[in-house]
Amino acid sequence: MEHFEIGCGQITWGSEIPEEQVLSEIAQAGYAGAPASLRRGRSAQETIDLYGRYGLKPAPGYLGAELWRPEQRETILEQARQYARFMREVGCTELYVAGGFGGYVSTGGQNRLQLAGHVGPGDSLSDAEYECFADTLNAVGAITLQEGVRSCFHNHVGSVIETREEIDRLLRMVDPEIVFLGPDTGHLAWAGVDVLDFCRDYAERIKTIHIKDIDAAVRERGRAAEWDYHTFSRNGIFTELGAGCVDFPALFDILRTAGFQGWVIAETDVTQQPSALASAQISRAYLRSIGL
Repeated sequence: MEHFEIGCGQITWGSEIPEEQVLSEIAQAGYAGAPASLRRGRSAQETIDLYGRYGLKPAPGYLGAELWRPEQRETILEQARQYARFMREVGCTELYVAGGFGGYVSTGGQNRLQLAGHVGPGDSLSDAEYECFADTLNAVGAITLQEGVRSCFHNHVGSVIETREEIDRLLRMVDPEIVFLGPDTGHLAWAGVDVLDFCRDYAERIKTIHIKDIDAAVRERGRAAEWDYHTFSRNGIFTELGAGCVDFPALFDILRTAGFQGWVIAETDVTQQPSALASAQISRAYLRSIGL
């Protein structure tokens, strides 16, 4: 039996809006929870209490790290211990783990934010960097499982793992019993990945998911012009759910067939709507319209 817990990411509100207002508006829009972050400096119980004041539950948080850098390994593993403990204490059994941006420069001299949406064959990590990434990710996964928390790899345009080829290569190198998946549908679509094929192929490994939508016409314009990440964003790559190119009814059918049980986090990184609240309400209404 599938079970979808519908949360909303805070990113649309930006960093200037007080957190209490953000949580209040997420609740007002009809979501069950929002991602919890260790970076806020609160204890797990303080986080539970704060979210509870708005009728919300903490949802899985996010650890981004330079997993391909061997000199960062011990720092990353210590962060993983702290994040896993925090996730367990706030009641979450998953943690998103992403490769981060980290100023990675390709052999062509551009960083991955400059290459967003139009990554070429020579822009990926080297063999040694892939080995380090996979080895460190396996170690992170083993550490978080000790706390009962599954590390779920999270793809992201502008990071060092963006394309289907890059994701597939990484997933072949990690232990599927230790490293799970928490994909982002919008970033898959932006990278040119067939979202449904990807989620069908990896359905058994998906334990939580970020659902975003994108404007395919903006994607194609930006790809042709070789925009950087921020130019895509300014030109409206992100849309509310249901307004872009991702086929969410088909996606949720795939998850249902796989018996998915977990958090589904709706996000619109940058909205063209009058407010973040309006954006969140539109996406929540769309999800209700498809039975969620």
